[in-house]
Amino acid sequence: MKLFVGLDVSKATLDACFLSHEDDTHTILWQTTVANSDAGARTLKNKIIEFHEKLEYDKIVVGMEATGQYSMHPSLFFSNDPDLKLLNVQTIVENPRVIHRFSKVWTDEKNDKLDAQLIAEFISTGKHSAAQPREEKFVALLRLTRTRYQLIRQQSEAQQHYVENLYYKCNTLTSDLQDENISTSIFSSTMIQLMTGNMTMADIRTMKTADLAELLQTFGRQRFKDPEKLAQVIKKSVSDSYRLGKVAQESIDINLGIQMRVIRSFEQEIKTIDKAIADIMETVDEAKSLLSIPGIGPVYAAGIIAEIGQIDRFDHESKLAKYAGLYWPKHQSGKFQKEQTPMSKSGNRYLRYYLVQAANSIRRYIPEYKDYYDKKYNEVPKAQHKRALVLTARKFVRLVFALLSNHQLYIARSGAVES
Repeated sequence: MKLFVGLDVSKATLDACFLSHEDDTHTILWQTTVANSDAGARTLKNKIIEFHEKLEYDKIVVGMEATGQYSMHPSLFFSNDPDLKLLNVQTIVENPRVIHRFSKVWTDEKNDKLDAQLIAEFISTGKHSAAQPREEKFVALLRLTRTRYQLIRQQSEAQQHYVENLYYKCNTLTSDLQDENISTSIFSSTMIQLMTGNMTMADIRTMKTADLAELLQTFGRQRFKDPEKLAQVIKKSVSDSYRLGKVAQESIDINLGIQMRVIRSFEQEIKTIDKAIADIMETVDEAKSLLSIPGIGPVYAAGIIAEIGQIDRFDHESKLAKYAGLYWPKHQSGKFQKEQTPMSKSGNRYLRYYLVQAANSIRRYIPEYKDYYDKKYNEVPKAQHKRALVLTARKFVRLVFALLSNHQLYIARSGAVES
């Protein structure tokens, strides 16, 4: 005899359906609504224990949909409770899309009470994934790495605004630096001081090249190999660019200053969160496997590990790739097979982000991945880098799965884990 408990999770409540299964017969034992709180979860826990004492179930499964922050607490509660562990209660957190497809087969109606019953019926089929709730250490990493992901996106947006305003101030600067192969970034401290300081475009325009070169060396702490050339390019850009009136120029300068302070603030917060990630990673055993890969540091390793959780949730590397959205669905009908299909992207965008960023890093350190990236880069005339990078990330998934599954450290190609 088996007991399946379906939970429909919302911000405030847990709708529960207790479904008993014996000899292909389903019996609804109890349905209720409790608060999505520790007290509410304990009410359900006590009911599970009460039913088990009466009927001695061979298997007890608690299932719910993955609803982000709302399902985190109940999933951790039912998977970590010591009394439920003694009963070998299994907790499943399923993709809502899977539950939705299952429910459409049976009914078009929808309410919380019915949803809880459908979740219980779905997990009773045994067709659910092996999506176990993450352990607490993975949840801690998850909050940090996802916050970092958001900070990076916000920082990137601020940088785009800065570039936009810089174009208004000196519209040929970026292209001139590129045309002359000047490696100095517009986000370098030297360029920021020059463009957001007290000097106007007129001041730069009238300066002697030698004086500007000396000023650049002062800003750059004597690190420029050819400050004279950089000074010439900047003066040319300032001379060639459109000249704004005083009011417009002042507004642009204010915007540049604000955006740069925002960017610097993000940089500081990202450093803080990177330090917190590194501290937790010292306590995570799985970190050693990924940190052994050249080009992988604590942040990328943490992002990957936090999203994966326990690797035994996935029985094959292809399922891990699908979970990350790094797969290309097949389109086939009769004898027709579509040759080119777009990447799914329907998976975990955070995991996909960290896998792609990690792949971009390791291709600079591991010849095998560099060669693979170069091969894929040269196969197409458009979107070369983007395509090559996601394909390299897909290849990287095999290495991640092998190392985490086997608890191995990375070994160079002569004894590499992946083929």
